[in-house]
Amino acid sequence: MDTPAQASALSRIAFPQYPRRVSQWLLPSRALSFGKRPLLMGIVNVTPDSFSDGGKYFDANFAVDHALRLASEGADILDIGGESTRPYATPVSEPTELQRVIPVLARLRGLTDLPISIDTFKAKIAREAIAAGAEIINDVTALEGDEGMLRVACESRAGVCAMHMQGTPQTMQDCPTYSDVVEDILSYLEQRRDAMIAAGVDARRICLDPGIGFGKTHQHNLTLLAHCHRFHALGCPLLVGYSRKGFIGKVLGDTNADRTAASIGTALSLARQGIQVLRVHDVAAVRQALLLFEATGGIDGTPLQLS
Repeated sequence: MDTPAQASALSRIAFPQYPRRVSQWLLPSRALSFGKRPLLMGIVNVTPDSFSDGGKYFDANFAVDHALRLASEGADILDIGGESTRPYATPVSEPTELQRVIPVLARLRGLTDLPISIDTFKAKIAREAIAAGAEIINDVTALEGDEGMLRVACESRAGVCAMHMQGTPQTMQDCPTYSDVVEDILSYLEQRRDAMIAAGVDARRICLDPGIGFGKTHQHNLTLLAHCHRFHALGCPLLVGYSRKGFIGKVLGDTNADRTAASIGTALSLARQGIQVLRVHDVAAVRQALLLFEATGGIDGTPLQLS
């Protein structure tokens, strides 16, 4: 039997600590706190062409029902998007995007207290969504796609998630290349963090996302997922969106396979690395897995004490 000292040493080996792992993300009306398991951002695509569920929730009523179902399943954040950013997606106009997302967001604001995120890179969409009750800007261009987005972020005091993408949705998968995928994206996100802070965005409101599947090969994705813990060095909460993506089909050897179980496996790997937010489709299944992750030790190796 291990002595207490040996057990403590083993725990430190098995459950590495991340000294700069941030414990809160500041939003306009609250601070999201991070504990022994990640928070879940539930995906609500109000689009006809998203890669996984495009068209299923295109109708505003279906989208609202889906969002409320995700909330009942344990989502901590609801992410509303009106423009697909899958590879080679067709861009949509601002009026079209507004018409898709604002009615859904406005209705949800009266039906749930969960923080709502607007998935957009357009300043006008973000501004209107925040006026309708959104508290987070989730921008796949890291606030570079629209010169007005930094001003919206500063003035609204919204939480911001800045994501790395090489190229645009229309070009990003043509031939993604890196000298070192982890170091290159670390450097990029550090630059974007510093630029946002210099522009007046409160550092406590910034979250960073390495952008799985956005200008990356399957191998790039796997390398990033294995080393996500290194992004804690940036001193911001980390969000990872990996759910049901193409690398899973590649690893499984079947692009048509159901990807739920594999998405759960990825969630546990990221939870083990202390990632604070996971953007997922399958909230109920992932949440159940993470509850057991937490109960059996979580990030610090301390199991739940049952009464």
